[in-house]
Amino acid sequence: MATFNEYHLDPKQFPFLQSLQNEWQVIRDEFTRFRQQASTEELKFAYDVLGPKSKTIKTKGDSKYSAFGILFQGLFIEEYIQLHQIQYPDYATEEAAAKALSLRNKYFPNLAKAIEKVNFSEDNILRNVYFGTFHPGLDIKLHVNYNPHMNRGYLGLIVPEGDVAMKICYDQLYWNEGKFLILDHSYPHCPHNYTDYDRTVLVVDFFKPEKPRVEVREFEQEQVTQRMQDNPYSLGVFGKSDQATVEDFIKYGLAHQLEWDKAL
Repeated sequence: MATFNEYHLDPKQFPFLQSLQNEWQVIRDEFTRFRQQASTEELKFAYDVLGPKSKTIKTKGDSKYSAFGILFQGLFIEEYIQLHQIQYPDYATEEAAAKALSLRNKYFPNLAKAIEKVNFSEDNILRNVYFGTFHPGLDIKLHVNYNPHMNRGYLGLIVPEGDVAMKICYDQLYWNEGKFLILDHSYPHCPHNYTDYDRTVLVVDFFKPEKPRVEVREFEQEQVTQRMQDNPYSLGVFGKSDQATVEDFIKYGLAHQLEWDKAL
């Protein structure tokens, strides 16, 4: 039986996530269909435009992580691109937004409906929803995600057997297909995938229900404004405050990671 604490949270505390968990196979199938049927151009667009990029989080070797999603800071990706007028090397803002909408409608209609259902009934509690894939050999450097207003849920979609895990503080936690793992990501953590297979989850960031909604919205707006100024391709997900302290590396026996400097 799982043991919960201040950073490993019981999914039963967040019943609004149950409807997403109930649809996990449908969501997984949409992801698989996209990976198998999307054109080379669509795949490139998804990972270049729909995926949050970090300048701060580092890995041991070459990047072995990929991500793309459809909801960022409570907005569907096409709305987010337009709101922030994001400029891309290969796409004008309006073109990128139109392509994002087209791709979302074509490949992820059920995921979008599931998100809308939760946010309609829970005052837009879901903030970021994206697919995150750990490729074989991934080893991410210890870091924090300074999001004190949110928790992060991982809905297991494709989880191979073997050593693919999340180290957070002194614990090592594991993903399971069809179930949520909920973490407070403001605590130091570092995931890895030492298997020979991809691991894919649906990342779901959501407001902490116990905090006043006005307060968390104000914090999010200030944080996202700063993050978008620093790195518009972060989509507001990552920022400069994601670095762990040297003391954290030593405390958790991970001082050897201090030399890792490859971009995520």
